[in-house]
Amino acid sequence: MKGSCLCGEVCYEISLLEMPIMHCHCKTCRKAHAAPFASTAGVKREHFRWLSGEEFLSTYESSPGKLRHFCRQCGSHLVAERPSQPHVILRVATLDDDPVSRPEAHIWVSHDVPWLDYENVCKFPEWQ
Repeated sequence: MKGSCLCGEVCYEISLLEMPIMHCHCKTCRKAHAAPFASTAGVKREHFRWLSGEEFLSTYESSPGKLRHFCRQCGSHLVAERPSQPHVILRVATLDDDPVSRPEAHIWVSHDVPWLDYENVCKFPEWQ
């Protein structure tokens, strides 16, 4: 499966999602993505590779030992990592292909914002 940032300068490829897709609601994910949660999945390092645009990557250490890698041109967060771990944490929404897997859990819901509500909100297939 291939993925990319918003502007298309940074592209990557994964061969397998080793860990389940989870929606992370932690405060740092919420701030980093400007969204109520970030959809993530672990990918072993040997199953992840940059295809192009590594020179466009910037890194931010959001908490001790946790590095978030993003495109410095468009701001898309692509992966996070703790260098000592055998996997990277993929931002699933940056995949260009359907991962086929579906989310299995919401984590850090103790950090949810009070305005997050899916049950009572209108849904539209597109916006005009």
